[in-house]
Amino acid sequence: TGVQTCALPISEPHIREALRLSPRDIFAFRWMWILGLGKFQLNADAEAAAWMRLSLEANRNQPIGHFLLGAVLAHLGLPDEARAAVQAGLGFDPGFTIHRFSVGESGNDPTYLAARARLTEGLRMAGVPEG
Repeated sequence: TGVQTCALPISEPHIREALRLSPRDIFAFRWMWILGLGKFQLNADAEAAAWMRLSLEANRNQPIGHFLLGAVLAHLGLPDEARAAVQAGLGFDPGFTIHRFSVGESGNDPTYLAARARLTEGLRMAGVPEG
């Protein structure tokens, strides 16, 4: 289950407006982690972590949200919190590995690949198994 980190033609104001218009959307958590990934790609790691946490508040049963939060927290220099987030994700998806994440890579855009490498590095630092 790979997650693409790509520049979307959707901005933070668009997502905030969508959440305002549809506050009970059962998939709102996805928009929150997508915005978190965008912040991460811009090296705004503290903001990325905040959006990842909001995403998990909206739906704690999404393994990828835990993994993404772990990667961001690792880059913020919070290794204990990062490992705890990854362990929570592994509770939902024990087969998640760096290899499995890497297989989901799609694209050859240098910006995408750099963001993907940084995300993979964060997952590794947070304790995601290599597989």
